[in-house]
Amino acid sequence: MATYDAHQTQRMEAVHGAPLASFRRRAAAFLLDVIFMSLLFVALAGALEPLLTKLGWVRGSQGIVFSLNHGWYNIAWVVAYFGLTTYYGRGRTPGKALLGIRVVSLAHSRLSLWHSLERALGYGASMLEFGFGFFQYFIHPNRRTVHDRIAETIVVRDPRSRRAKKSLPRQTRLNV
Repeated sequence: MATYDAHQTQRMEAVHGAPLASFRRRAAAFLLDVIFMSLLFVALAGALEPLLTKLGWVRGSQGIVFSLNHGWYNIAWVVAYFGLTTYYGRGRTPGKALLGIRVVSLAHSRLSLWHSLERALGYGASMLEFGFGFFQYFIHPNRRTVHDRIAETIVVRDPRSRRAKKSLPRQTRLNV
């Protein structure tokens, strides 16, 4: 006979008491990631310009000017950047790593690729209604935004980072 397994309860107990990241740190990390993502995009697009010209995505001698009918690459690039850097960085995008914060799962001991991509897709939901999903940080008791709730994650101060070691008490441990 199959029974319900409340696996989330044990994980939630493991992260209980973890210091949550401030809105300022989260916003600054997001802006840093947007800058990194944009610079990486320009570098890759410049390197791939000959191929993009053949595909018709670059117009003449104007350099890298993408035609509007190929707008899917914008969404794909954002999801790929945030999803893959979150997954391979074990919850730390470059911006989050610089600011000493990380994403942790409330359901699993490690973020899966699916959860990382789901969280990246959730940024779109957070942007809806003039970015209200990001500002839900201020009204949710655990400081979770829309994309955090979609992917079942929280953003915490990373006790392993140098920046956090200076400001967190020694006894702060996060079982991730």
